[in-house]
Amino acid sequence: MSYLSNVVRRAASRQMPAPGRNVRLRCFSSELGQTTEKSVPYHKTLKEERSQDKGPTRPLPKSANVVVVGGGSLGCQTIYHLAKMGVSNVVLLERDRLTSGTTWHTAGLLWQLRPSDVEVELLAHTRNVVSKDLEEETGLHTGWIQNGGLFIASNKQRLDEYKRLMSLGKVYGIESYVLSPAETKDLYPHMNVDDLYGTLYVPKDGTMDPAGTCTTLSRAATTRGASVIENCPVTGIQVTADDLGVQRVTAVETNYGTIQTPCVVNCAGVWARALGQMAGVNVPLVAMQHAYVVTERIEGIQNMPNVRDHDASVYLRLQGDALSVGGYESNPIFWEEVSEKFAFGLFDLDWDVFMQHIEGAINRVPVLEKTGIKSTVCGPESFTADHKPLMGEAPEVRGFFLGCGFNSAGMMLGGGCGKELAHWIIHGRPEKDMYGYDIRRFHRSLTANNRWIRERSHESYAKNYSVVFPYDEPLAGRNMRRDPLHEELLQQGCVYQERHGWERPGWFNPRGAAPVLDYDYYGAYNQKPHGSYLYNQLLGDEYTFDFPPHHNIIKNECLTCRNALAVFDMSYFGKFYLVGPEARKAADWLFTADVSKSPGLTVYTCMLNKHGGVESDLTVSQISPGTQVSSLTPAFEGDGYYLAVGGAVAQHNWSHITTVLQDMRLQCKLVDCSEELGMISIQGPASRMVLQEVLDADLSNEAFPFSSHKLVKAAGCMVRAMRLSFVGEMGWELHVPKQDCVRVYQAVMKAGAGHGITNAGYRAIDSLSIEKGYRHWHADLRPDDTPLEAGLAFTCKLKSSIPFLGRKALEIQKATGVLRRLVCFTIDEKVPMFGLEAIWRNGKVVGHIRRADFGFAINKTIAYGYIRNPDGGPVSLEFVKSGEYMLERMGAIYPATAHTKSPFDPENKRVKGIY
Repeated sequence: MSYLSNVVRRAASRQMPAPGRNVRLRCFSSELGQTTEKSVPYHKTLKEERSQDKGPTRPLPKSANVVVVGGGSLGCQTIYHLAKMGVSNVVLLERDRLTSGTTWHTAGLLWQLRPSDVEVELLAHTRNVVSKDLEEETGLHTGWIQNGGLFIASNKQRLDEYKRLMSLGKVYGIESYVLSPAETKDLYPHMNVDDLYGTLYVPKDGTMDPAGTCTTLSRAATTRGASVIENCPVTGIQVTADDLGVQRVTAVETNYGTIQTPCVVNCAGVWARALGQMAGVNVPLVAMQHAYVVTERIEGIQNMPNVRDHDASVYLRLQGDALSVGGYESNPIFWEEVSEKFAFGLFDLDWDVFMQHIEGAINRVPVLEKTGIKSTVCGPESFTADHKPLMGEAPEVRGFFLGCGFNSAGMMLGGGCGKELAHWIIHGRPEKDMYGYDIRRFHRSLTANNRWIRERSHESYAKNYSVVFPYDEPLAGRNMRRDPLHEELLQQGCVYQERHGWERPGWFNPRGAAPVLDYDYYGAYNQKPHGSYLYNQLLGDEYTFDFPPHHNIIKNECLTCRNALAVFDMSYFGKFYLVGPEARKAADWLFTADVSKSPGLTVYTCMLNKHGGVESDLTVSQISPGTQVSSLTPAFEGDGYYLAVGGAVAQHNWSHITTVLQDMRLQCKLVDCSEELGMISIQGPASRMVLQEVLDADLSNEAFPFSSHKLVKAAGCMVRAMRLSFVGEMGWELHVPKQDCVRVYQAVMKAGAGHGITNAGYRAIDSLSIEKGYRHWHADLRPDDTPLEAGLAFTCKLKSSIPFLGRKALEIQKATGVLRRLVCFTIDEKVPMFGLEAIWRNGKVVGHIRRADFGFAINKTIAYGYIRNPDGGPVSLEFVKSGEYMLERMGAIYPATAHTKSPFDPENKRVKGIY
């Protein structure tokens, strides 16, 4: 018998695998014959029921409303929820048998708590489906086992992270407990607790059986009229351009016939990239080997909870009277050439790679040292650049939806994501805020970049069990998009953040340049790790849930902006032109505010979906046609608008606008000038005095009022100057052709030298903007929040008769009252908060914090979160004012003050130049 301790000793004497090494595939596909061997630890495996017939298990229909490709967890959950929502003529095509790709060998764990409110909700739905709904609908048991989950903390920071999860769990009624080492030992007698700091115990976590779950899902779906067709590989996707040139799905091809359909859902797992290529769609994922081993019987292990020891990068899944042991290593093996014939297959386990999990497992449960190995399971899984799934309609082709890239979490996220994907297909958008999973979160320049996909996917895999710190940044896939000021600011100590592929200024380090170096794969694959790497050291210094060590540097940037002036490089912003004969009609429908003002005015506005949710907030400036075509003065006929949108969400904005224009068949176009224009923002009481030396324009309040824009010259270069602020100070944004950015920036810095000017980054913007009460999209504002709930009713032209997208939903909400409202809180005690803290009102949990930061001008922590009335009624301003509030941070309670106006400059005088 092979004991786990022997594995460690043998593996220690062997070398680690080289990148791209050949591995021997052990495949149980029909081409290689049947086997009765059970290589995964489930009572039932669908491979045992496989037919030798090559043809499809039922005839193909001529047409379908939706065709789902892939019979794993996501495919089965999606077709189940489509059928349950009443969609008729839905077909699932599986090239082999259900679960045959990556689902059949999954560990099937379900943990209810994650550092995301949306993911907590998605997991809750999955749990309801597999533990209750399916059995009630079909009478079949899915294989759900509720044995609980135990998160291990070996240090204070890890336990702090778990306490954050516990606080968020209270908002959703998820039972959890922080246990001492002694209490953990009582719960799990086999566990070594000598090196523990504490644990988080969640009694209602559990495990799912892939075969039982997918079989029951398909049974429930077919009962409602859906069709599940196995042994039917897809060979092509037909895409046709409509009369406006828009690419749309029209059919799915197989060797056994073609199905006409307007909608295809790619749930093909590691094969999703190949399926996307058939339609001309980029699917940014990679295939890697992911493994676990199953032990022999362990006396006394029965009924123990599943264990996640993140610091050891290992999990222990209860398997009856044994354990499955797996984890995430720093040197995973890539599956370089994904085989089309692979079905119910496994790779030979590479013990050199897997060894680190064994060591961690033996340390945590010492009895494993003398426990035998019953079987090894090493199969393919798909992984993505940020360890989040790929969902939603592809930006390249209408009607082609993604439901793939689930990073070994397809079983636990499948129910929630299948429901959201079904809603997306039917209604054009999901019910929840799915932006973090939406394929449109990635810029189109990245989704086909193999280097970026590979590097980022590796890092996300290797860091999957790392503590999620507030100010972490990736080291992989960097320097993909750099603006014209990048080198200039780098030499001045700029510490960059990565957003949407862009390098944007985070903060400025007095110690000098801290460049981001090429990715070293953390020393894996025989890569030489970087020695002295200042950027990485600065990131590591900030791995804390306390105030970061650079807190006072951010403070100086903020207070210099408040008291003198600061320069912000915001060049990564998305900069679009909406122009054409029907541009005004498009603008009226797209934007909540009336943006069809006379040229020269700039309007802050939102864009909504039909349910009234905020898809974006942005500024829109009406412009006149240019006489000389340039990035500042485009030539067009009809009306024109200049749009400035947050750079991190530019692709999402672009896709949203494009989709609306296509659906309305409007004669106008969207032009992207994001790369051609830089954006330099000068903010603070001294901004007018300094800029008056640089711009050839009168900057007085009368000549250049707030929310106006002009084409002017700066240091001899033509720029578009806008009097706007995202930090609550008097200031201007200069939108500058890229070739002139350095010249204009240097002129501003020279003019400001005698006025105390400083560079500042987005860490300062975050603090300054929350202090002023300005909203951040995808933090304070999401697609499941309305402007009325977010305090942005002033952006909506409800007093006019002009229709706009989402207006009907807002009118209904206004008439009935909002059931939740965004509220600002301040805390007198100097304690850091980062979001996810529970909000208590009069002794009851009423919501959680979405965004928090420290406000240096008021010297307090500021937090924003949506609150509900626990009685279910409307949340009026009087309701907000009448409560007594506390915020729960990591299990500790802090008294908080609620504000109905901004805690800084509530009368909004400073942006108007009134100091």
